[in-house]
Amino acid sequence: MKALIAMSGGVDSSVAALLTKEKGIDCIGCTMKLFEAEDTDLQPDNMKTCCSLDDTEDARAVAFRLDMPFYVFNYKDEFREKVMEKFAAAYEAGATPNPCIDCNNYLKFGKLHQRAAELGCEYVVTGHYARIEKDANGKFLLKKAIDDSKDQSYVLYGLTQEKLAHTLFPMGELTKAEAREIAEANGFVNAHKPDSQDICFVPDGDYAAVVEKITGNKPVPGDFVDMEGKVLGQHKGIINYTIGQRKGLGIAMGHPIFVCEICPETNCVVLGENEDLMKREVLVSEFNWISGEAPAEPMRCAAKTRYRMKEQPATAFPLPEGGVKIVFDEPQRAITRGQSAVVYDGDIVLGGGEII
Repeated sequence: MKALIAMSGGVDSSVAALLTKEKGIDCIGCTMKLFEAEDTDLQPDNMKTCCSLDDTEDARAVAFRLDMPFYVFNYKDEFREKVMEKFAAAYEAGATPNPCIDCNNYLKFGKLHQRAAELGCEYVVTGHYARIEKDANGKFLLKKAIDDSKDQSYVLYGLTQEKLAHTLFPMGELTKAEAREIAEANGFVNAHKPDSQDICFVPDGDYAAVVEKITGNKPVPGDFVDMEGKVLGQHKGIINYTIGQRKGLGIAMGHPIFVCEICPETNCVVLGENEDLMKREVLVSEFNWISGEAPAEPMRCAAKTRYRMKEQPATAFPLPEGGVKIVFDEPQRAITRGQSAVVYDGDIVLGGGEII
């Protein structure tokens, strides 16, 4: 049995490689080359992301220590098209995308599964904190990690039965502290390496600058308006804003105001009160039911519309064209187009899709 290990250079994927090898599986390590510093105006000395040259060398060092072959696969063109350009287009359309989910769907569990098959590997292994199990009917289940503070099941809702059958998540049963202890005990160079917190191609958090770099388009100023359409001032271009934003608006109203809507068709940004951000219903497109089939009837579930959000009680209504309407029991704040809504039954991920 063989497995292709996706190694970012971080501690989680390194420990995942060790645990897989300890199961007697023949392992091949790899790192995906996704972009160059010049793609985002980053300089080598501030490349504090999961895609730097140092990270690749850390991954190579761990693979060498584990006596595993190691390859670097160039997916820069695919990453730019499927992740970076989609990211930029979403911001220009007034949405707030989640590029990590696109990277999972197209690269980690797309291109890498193809490469694994070419290399004769039955499995792709990553350092994600999630679990895969089988139910009584032989269906694969995607479940939350044991360590709730590190759970990454939200970004994995795009996995299918076929992908789950050929994926291993060794980290799902561990806490982060346990992972570091294992790495240190085995002399890994990255045992105490900090976690990567930012989008890999936006490590300084300046999303608008990266969108401008990718597209070559200058942001076009427009009107801030209130909920009735009254002009309140001028904004700096819609790519600078996201739903729920309060800081950096440059509008003094004497009380807190927030971005409530972004209208690319009129180039307006709508400002309002906190209560204007509260909604119970959300529409989700191209919903992926992990079981492979949508339920015939509306179903009770818990749902979340942001990565760090705690799941909230809701009902999911499957729609004829493959989408889903989620109705929360209580209004939720700042539901944002372009983000993902993911539904759960306890610790089981039922599926998810993009908010429209």
